[in-house]
Amino acid sequence: MIKDSVLDKAVQDLFQNIEFQAQPSGLYDPLRYMVAIGGKRIRPRLCLTTYGIYANDFTQEILQPAAGLEVFHTFTLIHDDIMDRSPLRRGHETVWIKWSEDTAILSGDVMCIDAYKRVALAPAKVLPQALALFSKTAAEVCDGQQLDMDFEQRGIVPMDEYMNMIGLKTGVLIACAAQMGALIAGADEHSQKCLYDYGYQLGLAFQVADDYLDAYGDEKVFGKPIGGDILNEKKSWLTVKANELGAKGLEEALAAPAVTLTEKKEKIARVKAIYDSVGIAQAAREAIGQLSDSAITKAADASMDAEGFEALKRFADSLVSRAK
Repeated sequence: MIKDSVLDKAVQDLFQNIEFQAQPSGLYDPLRYMVAIGGKRIRPRLCLTTYGIYANDFTQEILQPAAGLEVFHTFTLIHDDIMDRSPLRRGHETVWIKWSEDTAILSGDVMCIDAYKRVALAPAKVLPQALALFSKTAAEVCDGQQLDMDFEQRGIVPMDEYMNMIGLKTGVLIACAAQMGALIAGADEHSQKCLYDYGYQLGLAFQVADDYLDAYGDEKVFGKPIGGDILNEKKSWLTVKANELGAKGLEEALAAPAVTLTEKKEKIARVKAIYDSVGIAQAAREAIGQLSDSAITKAADASMDAEGFEALKRFADSLVSRAK
């Protein structure tokens, strides 16, 4: 079992020293920029956590695939920010704002390729499985993003469809990270499946928390403007649940124009008032807790010692505690 302090240092060193091609700088500077502005490093941290349950030291054969998961995630953020017209990411200008949409598209493309290069450094004996898992996951993330965009053109979306969408858009990459670490460490297939399911449920909890914080979080902590989902009329967990609970006037409020700063503030306040009328904030916190508990239950069925199980419980708590 690898200690948390060793894991934390490995993650820190990995992204402080990560390298991308130097030229053309107009293509690769956005990659360096996105890595430099940081992030929670959820996916590589989870990958190294599950690896550390079954192995005793880190080598490049796990460190580079773990980095590849974060690089892939960052690629999706670059493109998501274009589609969402988001001006800020983690409190900094998004790539399409700082450079251009064309640069953001191309830099995102090369970041996806870079991710594959890193995952391909997994040990030869598990490389086919690692690449198959990653490729399946990458396609599913795109499926989820398309469903998310499709929902914007629809009226009421059922909760089961929404949960399937966030499972694809967010859950599968976190699940992939959990299984990837165990796979490279040599864990048995049953334990790999349990850890995949753990990561998937945790990914659902994380996305519901993200939706919740978009409306109820602190902008300084959240890293981007509060109310973005409302202004973009996105089908978030909050809107789906509010419709399920029979909220009145929500579609009209979401459709209200919001061009000026005053209009934006009024729209956000109006929608949040509707949320509050049906107790959405409390419902979201309860859902986050239930999904997190489900993740822990899935992990409990994997073959590991008590120390490893406690590490997974700590990881789950750290991921959703921000929304408690």
